[in-house]
Amino acid sequence: MALPSCLKTGALISPAAGFSLTGSLMKSDDSGFAVPTNLQSIRKGDRVRLRIQAVFSFPPVFLTKKGRAEKQKQLKQELLEAIEPLERGATATPDDQRRIDQLARKVEAVNPTKEPLKSDLINGKWELIYTTSALRLQAKKPRFLRSIANYQSINMDTLKVQTMETWPFYNSVTGDLTPLSSKKAAVKLQMYKILGFIPVKAPDDTPRGELEITYVDEELRITRGKGNLLFVLKMFDPTYRIPV
Repeated sequence: MALPSCLKTGALISPAAGFSLTGSLMKSDDSGFAVPTNLQSIRKGDRVRLRIQAVFSFPPVFLTKKGRAEKQKQLKQELLEAIEPLERGATATPDDQRRIDQLARKVEAVNPTKEPLKSDLINGKWELIYTTSALRLQAKKPRFLRSIANYQSINMDTLKVQTMETWPFYNSVTGDLTPLSSKKAAVKLQMYKILGFIPVKAPDDTPRGELEITYVDEELRITRGKGNLLFVLKMFDPTYRIPV
């Protein structure tokens, strides 16, 4: 059967209702797909075959392995560039926070690691580069008393998590992880270290937290906490292990 003139001129059948790639008005057929109005007279079976032919003749770039990798790289770069001037989130305005959240969700949508808590990629020492947590930002402290850098380490083989500050206090806290799913775990704090060496046991009634890994690869990790707190971290030392 000869191809309709609309296909000869390059008009592709799109699953999105409204317009073809050439701008022709489209209507939805009984299969739920939108088709150009001048294809309505073609038999249903032929329309389905033409749709399939069009899709596989022109595969979207994100369906290819190379395309996915390029898309991940692009979205990660956009997120990192938006984060860079915000001092880990300390200077972020509400508009900044909304924008970072939107960019983070785009990165999360291309997460290459479907079961993060079962992946070795999350192990090691990660540097916190952005968060919406006022506690981690130490927002109530004068600027000169805020830590220069913050790190979080995870060891899934021992089910341990550790958060560390650098100068001026070097405080840290270690907790136990209890997996709730392949990407979410409950966190029970166990031990604080003041000034890096004074141990203080966490009170028994310390509330449990939650840690949900929504994106992780060799370089970047995105984590969500209770109250939709957002944490973006970059790999600092993949060989680091939390002291037992």
